[in-house]
Amino acid sequence: MGTEAEKFGVRTSDGGALPYDGEASVKTVLLELVDRHGWHPEPEVADGELIALRRGGASITLEPGGQLELSGAPLTTIHQTCAEFRGHMAELRDISDELGIAWLGLGFHPLAAQADLPWVPKLRYAIMREYLPTRGSLALDMMRRTATVQANFDFDSEADAARKLRVSLAISPVVTAMFANSPFVEGVATGERTHRAKVWLDTDPDRSGLLPFAWSEDFGYRDYVEWALDVPMFGFKRGAELVANTGQTFRAFMKDGYRGEHPTLTDWKTHLNTLFPEVRLKNTLEVRGADSQPTDMVCALPALLKGILYDDGALAAAEDAFSRVDHDGAQAARLAIADDGLKATLAGREVGEWALELLAIAEGGLERMSNLDRQGRDERIHLGKLRALLERGCTPADALLEAIDPDAPLAGQLLVEARL
Repeated sequence: MGTEAEKFGVRTSDGGALPYDGEASVKTVLLELVDRHGWHPEPEVADGELIALRRGGASITLEPGGQLELSGAPLTTIHQTCAEFRGHMAELRDISDELGIAWLGLGFHPLAAQADLPWVPKLRYAIMREYLPTRGSLALDMMRRTATVQANFDFDSEADAARKLRVSLAISPVVTAMFANSPFVEGVATGERTHRAKVWLDTDPDRSGLLPFAWSEDFGYRDYVEWALDVPMFGFKRGAELVANTGQTFRAFMKDGYRGEHPTLTDWKTHLNTLFPEVRLKNTLEVRGADSQPTDMVCALPALLKGILYDDGALAAAEDAFSRVDHDGAQAARLAIADDGLKATLAGREVGEWALELLAIAEGGLERMSNLDRQGRDERIHLGKLRALLERGCTPADALLEAIDPDAPLAGQLLVEARL
């Protein structure tokens, strides 16, 4: 398993967004991680700006608005995943305290307007900045004001990949509700539980969503490839240059080329990384529908999904339980889930009921796998906070709203309640 966790950096003085460069900036944080903790810088091109670090099997990268992402190494247990994340935050802590920076685990930036955020100087982002707003009115919010926790999983055959993808897609709206954690926009409580989920409904229908073709029992790799071939490209690299090519599908690029260039395998792999469905199929299966979380909930997402996807009994139980959820029903529920979280309805049943059933399935899988920590506890311990919330009918957003005084300044309260 691999876990990716994004977070927003803000100034502790006033909750303001961090710039890319400068004394207290995301670039300075990256440089300090290199100097103090043995991370290796990875500029996009030789002598280019610093946008990523690598150490062993893990990396740290920047999203378009300066969100800092840890992409964890492939690990065997959720205990290891939690230790990795705690170690990451420990490395950040001294650096951030010295610079007057705090990190927020929320699905949407709770304070910043678009104009308050930087643009990270990655070549692809410049193209996305121009192209994606032609496909969806909230595309720039997706790029710069959202953050996620993502869990990535193995599969051992085409049939195994297809089965896990179908189940992951069917449960995806429920997972989104369980981890709904973005109730604020520009300092105001919107009444929604996950504004991030709403943003994804108006970003780019060509490359996002619940993949209706993948719900079929005879789905295979070729179906995913055929879909990907017909999604418009962003561009392709030649040397240090990124060639913008937003009007052409990859299929047409293969057939006709572009300005005398023809695709390489690297171009194809790059293109696959520009597709943003709720569950993405590459050499791993990436479950992408959850909001970013506070520290005590980061490991709950990979724990939940491991319990379902890596135990045959749990996977069969999830298949059976969600057999009445089809693509159209799941798609129809997404807007209500963004607004109402666990109180929304899916296939005639309250999402909170679905969530408790899904949690029990995952707990059973983790118990049977019996991966113990040094205290002899299995991986169900990482679902304890999630269970406590669900039994109260609460999402993380509900718990956050309960803790916030609407008559007091929001920024200072978030630095207490949502700080990682």
